[in-house]
Amino acid sequence: MNSPHSNTPPVKPGGLPVLGHILKFGRNPHAFMMALRREFGDVAEFRMFHQRMVLLTGSGASEAFYRAPDEVLDQGPAYKIMTPIFGRGVVFDARIERKNQQLQMLMPALRDKPMRTYSEIIVAEVEAMIRDWSEAGTIDLLELTKELTIYTSSHCLLGSEFRHELNAEFAEIYRDLEMGIQPIAYVFPNLPLPVFKRRDKARVRLQELVTQIMERRAQSQERSTNVFQMLIDASYDDGSKLTPHEITGMLIATIFAGHHTSSGTTAWVLIELLRRPEYLRRVRAEIDALFEAHGRVTFESLRQMPQLENVIKEVLRLHPPLILLMRKVMKDFEVQGKLIEAGKFVCAAPSVTHRIPELFPNPELFDPDRYTPERAEDKDLYGWQAFGGGRHKCSGNAFAMFQIKAIVCVLLRNYEFELAAAPESYQDDYKKMVVEPASPCMIRYRRRNAPAAVAAKAGAGEAPAEIIRGAFRVAVDWDLCKGHGNCMAEAPEIFRVDEDGRLTLLSETPDPALAGKAQAAEKFCPTRAIKILPQRDPATRDCSLSPLGEG
Repeated sequence: MNSPHSNTPPVKPGGLPVLGHILKFGRNPHAFMMALRREFGDVAEFRMFHQRMVLLTGSGASEAFYRAPDEVLDQGPAYKIMTPIFGRGVVFDARIERKNQQLQMLMPALRDKPMRTYSEIIVAEVEAMIRDWSEAGTIDLLELTKELTIYTSSHCLLGSEFRHELNAEFAEIYRDLEMGIQPIAYVFPNLPLPVFKRRDKARVRLQELVTQIMERRAQSQERSTNVFQMLIDASYDDGSKLTPHEITGMLIATIFAGHHTSSGTTAWVLIELLRRPEYLRRVRAEIDALFEAHGRVTFESLRQMPQLENVIKEVLRLHPPLILLMRKVMKDFEVQGKLIEAGKFVCAAPSVTHRIPELFPNPELFDPDRYTPERAEDKDLYGWQAFGGGRHKCSGNAFAMFQIKAIVCVLLRNYEFELAAAPESYQDDYKKMVVEPASPCMIRYRRRNAPAAVAAKAGAGEAPAEIIRGAFRVAVDWDLCKGHGNCMAEAPEIFRVDEDGRLTLLSETPDPALAGKAQAAEKFCPTRAIKILPQRDPATRDCSLSPLGEG
């Protein structure tokens, strides 16, 4: 173990020869990392096989992790496990500049305007799924949410061909790709195992199907607005187009991001609501009120659901699907006075940071009211980090929240549910690469009687947000801005987002009459990159904010 005066991270002793701490980590990575933090604090080192890993937890250490440039902390070497699935030269296997260009190509489908078209697709998918349900029965909740999220994600993001024409084959291909994510692939991704052979065969077949659809679309006069078409139309900075190999990999990456995290989270939302009838009553009252006001699920109604949104946030705090995010240290890197040498790997652990009492009092308690404007326990962007943070914060977080809300709304509006087993028996399965409820995950359903009319009003537990009146200023964290364009949709007099997703702040101190619009832009920014502050505030500019200008 390091001496207390050493400027390198403290090292956990006791690792096995060759294996290091992999056996203890593999049994329950969350428990292992919680114990590591308790023993050593925010910065601690352990060993997995030959590789030295440094765990960074807490708000300060996490901010250093998320804000570091790619040249210092690189995702690519940490996620070689995905190369056989996404493909050579795609996303994590691409050069940093190439990878960033590829990811930017996905943004148009996640901006404000296309997002407004997705609610009808998602609602139709859920209603079709439950149309043939009997009056009462028992289902595996996780299997249901997996099916719903793959259908809604593929339909919204990839297009009708994948959802309808290739439905059965695409589902089989996707399953074989998904099964290729095995822990051993971190070290030996190309062993001649049957599961890896099926993975590689599925990747080849999907590229054949993608090529066929591209050829067919080239002959069609219709223009789609989904991710698939945007990738076909996109160009790199040098003017070259994406190949079918690259488009296939990008489509796989899109669906993995949109499916894995949402399916488990949607299941946990229902489980936690069924465990806690008081929150279920609040959420259901909010849903019924919105149905009465709007007649159906709409884009606007989904944005006005603080009760359900706070439940989802608390589910993501206690059950983040990604409990470990990794980077390779490319240049020596200092965190809280500890030198982390190039060649090591660093890890952020949302499930650990989310249980720090200084950030979340009574952290094991399920308490959605943490996120009311009064308490705002998620205001620390590197404390609550379910979608990551900084320049690599998940760009699809708005779609994920939107998708989960829509699915839960339709299910709770039409059916009553109850747990089919003891409430405490529903636990996270930490043996999976993406954490979700352990299977089987059985619940009972019963068709709901027509709900009585409910007056639309704020539910219990809400607190009014501070309203800024008079002079105000706008601050933008350019490291967080992804160019979603929600701000421009709310306040075009203040924000402009061009076709490439670059944000221009038209005025740092707009007309005070625009304060309401500016606060709406702040509220609906998916990455929380915007802050609206009263000019009377004597505080200097937030130290986490970059200078204002063009992103």
